[in-house]
Amino acid sequence: MKTLISFPKLAMAVAMVGMLPVACTKDNDPDPQPEKTIVEVVTSDNDFSLLAAAVTHAGLVQTLSGSGPFTVFAPTNDAFVAAGLNSTAAIQALPAETVRGILMYHVLGQAVPASSIPEAANTSIETAAEVDAYVTRKSDGSASINGSAVLQADVMATNGVIHVINKVLMPPMGNAVEALMDNDNFSMLVAAVVRASEGSTNVAEVLMGEGPFTIFAPTNQAFIDAGFSSVAAIQAADPDMLTTILTYHVIPAWVFSTDLVDGATPTTVNGENLSISLTDDGAMVAGNGNETPSSITQADWVTENGVVHTIDQVLMP
Repeated sequence: MKTLISFPKLAMAVAMVGMLPVACTKDNDPDPQPEKTIVEVVTSDNDFSLLAAAVTHAGLVQTLSGSGPFTVFAPTNDAFVAAGLNSTAAIQALPAETVRGILMYHVLGQAVPASSIPEAANTSIETAAEVDAYVTRKSDGSASINGSAVLQADVMATNGVIHVINKVLMPPMGNAVEALMDNDNFSMLVAAVVRASEGSTNVAEVLMGEGPFTIFAPTNQAFIDAGFSSVAAIQAADPDMLTTILTYHVIPAWVFSTDLVDGATPTTVNGENLSISLTDDGAMVAGNGNETPSSITQADWVTENGVVHTIDQVLMP
């Protein structure tokens, strides 16, 4: 017995066939609906194996599998390696609470697609760690957070959105002075701040203030190369001379590495200008009194009142 197709069904079939060329065009296809949670997206992508290990170690699998919605700025494996966390073992060697705090600094308690990031520089947003981060979207559509570039935006999940980034974000621990005091590589810079504060300007008080500040921070070796052979030599220096030098290292604004523009001449706290250059070897900053520019050897160290960039020379006005 033959199967009969009624006219209405046939007419519908013809109509559907007639619609196929239109329905299959790219512009009219609906966006596919996501099928995986944020955790499932992360665990199914080899580029996020270290992030997946961190989520597990921090005890956040259940949280980030929940209904959300969330936004997760997701560091790649390369980002973890650059942060010194080059293996699952290295991540597991950290206290789980520490890893949890770091990861929560990458999470927003709402879904924020890239198009919803304000087209502005360093807009503050509250993270799930209850500490602000700073997002930027430029006119060309590129985005960043705390100087970390968004490599791929809007990876959709059933419970939110993922933006892939090229750095691990570290939550701020104290103001700029407190952060420098906690790092032995800047003991001479801290000594200079303390000595300068004995003069006409309390530099330490200024740099512990509300800010925001961007500080180009010379290492101990940079001070030695500049003729300050020891902390004792700094303590013997004229406080007001040190103030002039130190305030030449400070810009009164948030300036992440992604904000640096080749040829820019930002004005410092002491009123004089620095010179920024972007080269194949990275970003450079020069003072008026420097024969050669200083390399920014480590960028985007966020504190509660600003951002610190490590440099390998003392900048001279």
